[in-house]
Amino acid sequence: MSPHPPLDLTGTWTYRLDPDGIGEAEHWASAPLADPGTLTLPSSLGAQGIGDPVTVDTPWTGGIVDQSFFTDERYAPYRQGEDVSIPFWLQPQVYYRGAAWYQRRLEIPEGWDGSGIDLMLERVHWESTVWIDGHRRGSQDSLTTAHRHDLGRLAPGMHLLTIRVDNRTVIDVGPNSHAISDHTQGNWNGIIGEIALHERPEIRLGQVRVLPDVAARRARVRIDIASGTAVAREGRLRLTARRADSLPDAAGAPVIGPIEAAFEVDHGEDLGSRGLLGGGTHLDIDLDLGADAALWDEFTPALYALEVQLSARTGDREHTDTARVLFGLREVRTKGTRILLNDRPIFVRGSLECCVFPLTGYPPTELEPWRRIMRIARAHGLNLLRMHSWCPPEAAFVAADEAGMYLQVEGPIWANQGAAVGEGRPVDAYLHEETRRILRAYGNHPSFLMMAHGNEPGGRDAEFLAAWVRLWQTQDPRRLYTTGAGWPGVPENDFDNIPQPRAHRWGEGLASRMNAQPPHTLATYDEDVASRDRPIVSHEIGQWCVHPDLEEVAQYTGLMRPRNFGVFADLLRESGMLDQAADFLHASGRLQTLAYKEDIEAALRTEGFGGFHLLGLTDFPGQGTALVGVLNPFWEEKGYVSPEEFSRFCAPTVPLALLPRRIWAAETEQEFSVRIAHYGWAALEQGEVRWSLRGDDDAVLAQGAFHDASQVPLGNSTVLGPATIPAGLVGEATHLRLVVTVLEAGERIGENDWDVWIHPDAPADETPGVRTATDPAEAAQAAARGESVLLEIPAEAIGNDISLGFTPVFWNTAWTRGQAPHTLGLLHDPAHPLFAQFPTAGATDWQWWAPLRGARPMLLDGLPREIRPTVQVIDTWFEARRLGVLFEARIGKGRILVTSLNLDGGDGADERLAARQLRRSVLAYMASPDFAPQVEVSVEELASVLR
Repeated sequence: MSPHPPLDLTGTWTYRLDPDGIGEAEHWASAPLADPGTLTLPSSLGAQGIGDPVTVDTPWTGGIVDQSFFTDERYAPYRQGEDVSIPFWLQPQVYYRGAAWYQRRLEIPEGWDGSGIDLMLERVHWESTVWIDGHRRGSQDSLTTAHRHDLGRLAPGMHLLTIRVDNRTVIDVGPNSHAISDHTQGNWNGIIGEIALHERPEIRLGQVRVLPDVAARRARVRIDIASGTAVAREGRLRLTARRADSLPDAAGAPVIGPIEAAFEVDHGEDLGSRGLLGGGTHLDIDLDLGADAALWDEFTPALYALEVQLSARTGDREHTDTARVLFGLREVRTKGTRILLNDRPIFVRGSLECCVFPLTGYPPTELEPWRRIMRIARAHGLNLLRMHSWCPPEAAFVAADEAGMYLQVEGPIWANQGAAVGEGRPVDAYLHEETRRILRAYGNHPSFLMMAHGNEPGGRDAEFLAAWVRLWQTQDPRRLYTTGAGWPGVPENDFDNIPQPRAHRWGEGLASRMNAQPPHTLATYDEDVASRDRPIVSHEIGQWCVHPDLEEVAQYTGLMRPRNFGVFADLLRESGMLDQAADFLHASGRLQTLAYKEDIEAALRTEGFGGFHLLGLTDFPGQGTALVGVLNPFWEEKGYVSPEEFSRFCAPTVPLALLPRRIWAAETEQEFSVRIAHYGWAALEQGEVRWSLRGDDDAVLAQGAFHDASQVPLGNSTVLGPATIPAGLVGEATHLRLVVTVLEAGERIGENDWDVWIHPDAPADETPGVRTATDPAEAAQAAARGESVLLEIPAEAIGNDISLGFTPVFWNTAWTRGQAPHTLGLLHDPAHPLFAQFPTAGATDWQWWAPLRGARPMLLDGLPREIRPTVQVIDTWFEARRLGVLFEARIGKGRILVTSLNLDGGDGADERLAARQLRRSVLAYMASPDFAPQVEVSVEELASVLR
């Protein structure tokens, strides 16, 4: 008997909410629901406007670190009744937490009589319980795979199907797990994806696993056969495979097979009491793919579609079943600290995917949305997505297979903040159940390259998760396993996914490398690599924030709304800076891009390193709003960096200039070397590496080539040079770009560039007609007499607690409890005459490192609103204060320019060059007719900036 096509159950259903959990006791499933509403499935309650208004008492799932929303007076207008704007995460228009009952009548067709029937619910959030005609058929609680309910044998005709879905916490997997938390997808109630009845053959295929053998160009197909009560002594299997990808040769590729295999089952003597399996029947069949079989990886994602047909006879009845499996010929392993795919080294260039889908509040189960995400990620040079504490639907795996995108999949667990693993709680068993389900459902996908139990665990994590790794390494060796994203790093891991090797770590503040060390491009994580005998993939690097894009609000046309952005816009408006929001976005975005570039390049410079996971390519809307992405939650650009620019420093082949400094003395020649991070398809056999030094007009001032670059192996061990840049190329302060290009057989395969600045190495002499002072009272008196005064205020004289660093905010100031820095960089007009001798582009760049070193911003709310600082500091969006490090005004008959920047630069020669050049430019401006401030301030107003 052949199974009939599935019976689709999508469409209109009735529903009834059960917030008090009384439905089972009152036997709601035994009859049509009383006073029902109607909705469409697949979907969620919230996506169809069903639920309660959001209030300050909404029972959210997810931790709230910053509790000030509930007490701070400035948030009082946003806590009123049902007109609430929460600043923690994207806010659903309605919210429901509890049980909901879904019901419909269905008709079993003629011909299904006598067959077992399964109800397929592709994704449920969270627990589903099913009744058919009032008879309870069981419950399931997977957050990661389909719920399949055995409905038994149903007679043809009409039946009443009832499903109860409960989105309250079933297992304590941690309140911030992205599988359940309101921080990201939201705690939705519903059913998405396929909803259908499947006829279940009495004798059927169970699990079909494909174990690739790259060396032999074949795959071992491991087939389990299951049955109900039917008895059969023998049967047959038929296997065929074909290329299934979009490569040019796939369409014409021959069909592989068919391969046919017969099997017999020894049932023993008691045939009547045992089914086909007895203790289980399985076959291992080798599928020869041919000597020219294509391998799967990020460059050639060759896919094979395998069809397995089963036939068996019981008496006069034929039982058939078919399974279709997508797989790729690939093997992943480690060698020392390297990750090898098909025996070639790969470097993980990953980003997190945290289940952020604002329009629906739940992940798509269709293929095209996932294809779009993979295309965008690949365009930015990434080759992996880490599914943070959740597992996506089948469509994501297929899209990743097609795109050659690697996936790190995780169980739906972030057992921290009160939850824990390894202590005998229900989550321990649940982790193993979910792991088994994930591997069974998605394990054949070649994109499924890595797996962690979940994120950043608490409890007896090391001992428990070490055993988890050992078990699943044995059960399914087709991927690499690590205990958890973040920790613990244990010897059992195939790789360690740890947070130590990154440019800015939790709690480092102004002591982090980019804040504490003058600009250079030599930093590596060599010590971290040397400390381990297995690969390191650094955990959640970056976390560099950008100012909110207020224009983004218009894109939120579905369930989730950025009411938090409304709060942030109001704070800007109150400070008189709402008109600057777009400028704040662009300037902070350029600083964010700079920081990600250095973070990524440091990882690429480290020989023997395994890779990194960005946090992230896209914004994270939860945890107090973490605007860490160069893309918004819709995977769309924000306007300050393109995929083409980003992929210059994040790609399979990236040249890396090794610069001891970024600020050069005009009178001194400079030397640099180049490391080639080359993780392409093959080693370079006809390589060329060229460099050029270019002006803002792209004119070449100097150029050269490395003559030892023709042979470049895979990896990042190749270092070329040094090359020498002569002194005296320019006679004044100049911004230049060092460009390095890698070619193979004349074709460019990688190019990267670095901003450098050349300044004269001479002190900034005092300028006639400009008085300098460090005491505000002295400066005010001199200005009142008609003088032009430069007031340099030392940081210790400023009484605010705003921490100003070179880098922007890390993650966000609310979730990190105010970790430094507190600001998002500088905004200024590069065409302002003050910068005539200090080339700048309107945002923080490396030449600002020394002037910012040790500086503190001034609070300007005591000054007239008409004063906009010449060099403005962009504040965190939670405060939106008027901040500046340089402004000008009139006092009495005179003029004053006030700065809290460091215009001396400190002890190091490299530091002094940029700071003193800025001082020189400031003094020249003040001595010119251009220095003509229009707004007058009083002595008292001037003194207000010191607090």
